[in-house]
Amino acid sequence: MKTLFSTILFTLLGSFAMAQNYTLPLWNGTPPLQKEMNLQEDVRDENIIRIANVQTPTIEVYLPNKQIATGEAVVIYPGGGYAILAYDWEGTDFAKWLNSQGIAGIVVKYRLPISESLTDPKEVPLLDAQRAIRMTRANAEAWNIDPAKVGVMGFSAGGHLASTVSTQYDHEVDRAKDAIDALSARPDFSILVYPVISFRDAAVHSGSRKNLIGENASQELQDRFSGELNVDENTPPTFLVHAQDDKGVPIENSLLYYNALNKHGIPASLHIYPKGGHGFGFGMGKGAVENWRSVLLDWINHLD
Repeated sequence: MKTLFSTILFTLLGSFAMAQNYTLPLWNGTPPLQKEMNLQEDVRDENIIRIANVQTPTIEVYLPNKQIATGEAVVIYPGGGYAILAYDWEGTDFAKWLNSQGIAGIVVKYRLPISESLTDPKEVPLLDAQRAIRMTRANAEAWNIDPAKVGVMGFSAGGHLASTVSTQYDHEVDRAKDAIDALSARPDFSILVYPVISFRDAAVHSGSRKNLIGENASQELQDRFSGELNVDENTPPTFLVHAQDDKGVPIENSLLYYNALNKHGIPASLHIYPKGGHGFGFGMGKGAVENWRSVLLDWINHLD
């Protein structure tokens, strides 16, 4: 009986170990560009888990069973207008779905620029985004990930962050560095879901722009954070999806980025659905847009 009990317990623990996920801090000690203020993170579960005032940025790592692992990893930036993070709706839910397809999902709880503790708020989300990619590569062997197959995925303002790290992956700020900083922060591919791209007036999502760079930012700063102006020949292959009836983030954002990618000869796939609105997530119950994840998987499977 004791042997049987031990066998059952071992099996249960083994199953739990395979299913568990890891949460790791992005930085040791106080994160760069932040001062100690003893501020508290705000987490609210209102059908969607919304996180605000992030003080300790983390990555939450979801790994697929090794038997189905493809070696690919997707670093996920939830949206929320740079004011909150829609942490499950555009983060952990997608990490779990990616796991079912053999792909590692790395959800980033990045700091938001409206926090009072930040010393240079506009630089902080990108800094955390870069760090998450580098940490994924640093742990590639342990997590059964190919370091040459690390992509990013961002939703809405998280899409803006994903496009920013895709075009400014080598941007540096004055800070202390460690061994992880020697690794590349360039994504191998990008997935942008109803993304904020441009901070120019024609397509701007005013809330994201205001929260990241302020209401009266210079034209130079607006241009720096307009992704379509920063695409070059080294920008990674990109998948874009948007709904035509998006009243939150105009479809022009995806169109501008796609045109810039096409101009520079970057492989890009743009998918526009007539209905879905903004923030459709999985698209469940919203018509044809519900199929966008199948289209995405086909695109990932055919990446060079």
